[in-house]
Amino acid sequence: MVSKTNKPVIAITGPSRGAWMPRFCVALAVRRYGGQPLQLRPGDDVTTVAPDGLVITGGHDIDPVLYAGEPEVHPNYDKERDAFEGEVIRYALQHRLPLLGICRGAQLLNICRGGSLHQELKSRRQHTSNRWTILPLKTLSVRIPSQLHQLLRCSPCKINSLHNQAIAEVGTGFEVSGRDLDGIVQAIEDPDEDFLMGVQWHPELLIFIRRQRHLFKRLVKVATLRLNARPQ
Repeated sequence: MVSKTNKPVIAITGPSRGAWMPRFCVALAVRRYGGQPLQLRPGDDVTTVAPDGLVITGGHDIDPVLYAGEPEVHPNYDKERDAFEGEVIRYALQHRLPLLGICRGAQLLNICRGGSLHQELKSRRQHTSNRWTILPLKTLSVRIPSQLHQLLRCSPCKINSLHNQAIAEVGTGFEVSGRDLDGIVQAIEDPDEDFLMGVQWHPELLIFIRRQRHLFKRLVKVATLRLNARPQ
């Protein structure tokens, strides 16, 4: 088990290699708001770490076998990571830990609750570009009321877009709290949990925008409250 301080341990998952920039940015945001970031990769044991909160980061598309789907495209899957992060998410759900899923992390979170994905989005776009952009050039319509709106305090908002797939059927217990101009799901949340949210964009690459940092601030705050509520 990780040595605990008065700071909540926020586990940040990712692939076996690479993806250092988004993981670094998540860790930066976690530290800013008083959390202790801990990087986890396939092969690590989340039960040994026993984190106080989690961030499931973005990356490769998810193997459709996980949601009983037939392959429609031929992207680059990472089955080792799918299995590892699926275990991490199920651990978080079992222990009701605060969790933020980013891009593929949001998709996998949805799958773990019985949801499914659109495997390609180009044919579903009429009002938005299918081009990837790290800049906040895409329009997000936020549902009011929702926890997402409480955090972002805007609707519409501007977000970035770096994904091939997106949530189709929404998993059990989740509500859609954000869509783009084509109606494609951009955010889900569980209203019965203190913080269980998935966002399709990459807020860690927009941490220069205060409202985007609020997602990490809320995660760390909930984890801190849970940590302080434990018997000493």
